[in-house]
Amino acid sequence: MQELNSHSTKSNKVRIVTTILTRALKLWLKTQVSQISELEVEIKASDRQILSGCIPSVSIFASHAVYRGLHLTQIELVAENIRVNIGSVLKGQPLRLLETVPVVGELIQSEDDLNASLSSALLPSALNDVLVKLLPEHCPKSKSISWQKIQLHKSKAILCAILADESEPTDLDISMSPELLSTQELQLSSIQVKSNTGSQFEGNHQDLYFNLGSDVDIQELTLVPGQLVCRGRINVNP
Repeated sequence: MQELNSHSTKSNKVRIVTTILTRALKLWLKTQVSQISELEVEIKASDRQILSGCIPSVSIFASHAVYRGLHLTQIELVAENIRVNIGSVLKGQPLRLLETVPVVGELIQSEDDLNASLSSALLPSALNDVLVKLLPEHCPKSKSISWQKIQLHKSKAILCAILADESEPTDLDISMSPELLSTQELQLSSIQVKSNTGSQFEGNHQDLYFNLGSDVDIQELTLVPGQLVCRGRINVNP
């Protein structure tokens, strides 16, 4: 009976540690976003692994999160081989990653959330880079670009913007088809630009290429009407 009670006490302690770690991980995730609607975390680790601060796998589900102004409709992630400061966490201190964590998952972003992200700094900056590459002669520093709307169709996106200068503003409608050339290379093809000022923007344009960096490994990027789906891996650095 004493041996059984000892085993039960040990299991209870581990469950307490797991609960504390789960709460700490949720709190850390919430500090990474300014808003979140739903968050579920599941830790998969043995007793010894949890107490050593080495966690083989964590599953995360979140919906309607806002990260640095980007509105993310739904995220499902699996992070593996995570090392955290478990000793400090058990003392009530914030969770901290000790090593880079590879995260595999799926991101779904609705057209509405994508348009809400136009008020952030990150998305307009990325779109500005696309426009400068696409129309370098029409994008001097003296002109300001205001992104109005993004429409998602099957395999095609339409970007609506206003290009302002000292004369009359120019309305632009830019259509393009994104395609992965590799897990780290993105191609924008079938590009067409139309404006309200004449034929100087119209016609077909050369494809654009972007290197996404060594911290990403994108397996799928799909556009369907009203929705963008992305699956792959990204490294989360401490």
